[in-house]
Amino acid sequence: MARQSIFLVISILLGLAVGYLSGEGQVVHLAGGAVFGALVSGAMVALETSLQQLPARMTLGGGIGLGLGVFLSGVLIFSSSQIFSPSSVIPQFATLATLLIFPYLGLIVGLRYGREDGLDVKIMGVNDAGRAPIPKLLDTSVIIDGRIADLCETGFIEGGFIIPQFILQELQHISDSADGLKRARGRRGLDILNHIQKNVEIDVRIVEDDFPNIKEVDAKLVELGKKLGAKILTNDLNLNKVAELQGVRVLNINELTNALKPVVLPGETIRVFVLKEGKEAGQGVAYLDDGTMVVIDNAKRCIGKNVDVVVTSVLQTSAGRMIFSRLKEEIDWDVLSLARG
Repeated sequence: MARQSIFLVISILLGLAVGYLSGEGQVVHLAGGAVFGALVSGAMVALETSLQQLPARMTLGGGIGLGLGVFLSGVLIFSSSQIFSPSSVIPQFATLATLLIFPYLGLIVGLRYGREDGLDVKIMGVNDAGRAPIPKLLDTSVIIDGRIADLCETGFIEGGFIIPQFILQELQHISDSADGLKRARGRRGLDILNHIQKNVEIDVRIVEDDFPNIKEVDAKLVELGKKLGAKILTNDLNLNKVAELQGVRVLNINELTNALKPVVLPGETIRVFVLKEGKEAGQGVAYLDDGTMVVIDNAKRCIGKNVDVVVTSVLQTSAGRMIFSRLKEEIDWDVLSLARG
């Protein structure tokens, strides 16, 4: 806003200067110059705002098309002036028509060409295939979580990260908390951001966009995602649902983690360490290396021991995957009993 205000003031002053020089200081010319300067600056600000909403490819395509249209207009105007008499009305109509039609057509064709990925040039933020990766907004939870830094190291993430200023402010507020746990989480988030910024393969950009009328940080993030056409990178299930309801695409780290967990099928035998008692009577609970919970029937007596269990069923929930199982020795005993019977 400050830049646009300065540009408006400069345009009005230039308009006053032009009005003064052309009208020798007459009030009408001064007022006309000031109004003209204000109109020009307003049109330029509106054009800038419109261009910010467009992908870089469309902006480049529109600019090239407009330039070609102006060049073609100049060629036609020069040709008509050489063919027809200067006093003829034909060159005048040709000049007006070409200045109005060809630049406009060039702009429209260039925008469409850029939108359909017809430009095979490499510009900032565009990958080698000529397709611009969708930017990703980071929320507070996924920054503090820390797994995003490890994911960046693998090279599976492409494109840029956008971090709004209000997310940084929330991290700063958490890191200054009187609660020791919150303070540690906030400082961890700031350290993770610093680590990601040092990764030369990832472009991290901090934006000043804010929505003063919206108080909730998650709601601001969703609005910014809609404005920029960006995806939200999070592990917050509630933000995930709200964003999807409003048409903003979400990349959930927890969903990625669950998708990458080893597939365990009913009937397979696995060896686990029974860590604690389960909710139901006699149950024992163990965990796989990836954190998956394994519920074992009649394994309370095996707490603190390594046992072989047979998977009976697998339950997939929004919070993760749960495996239900029985002790292998019990199943072997049942089989043996049936064989004897």
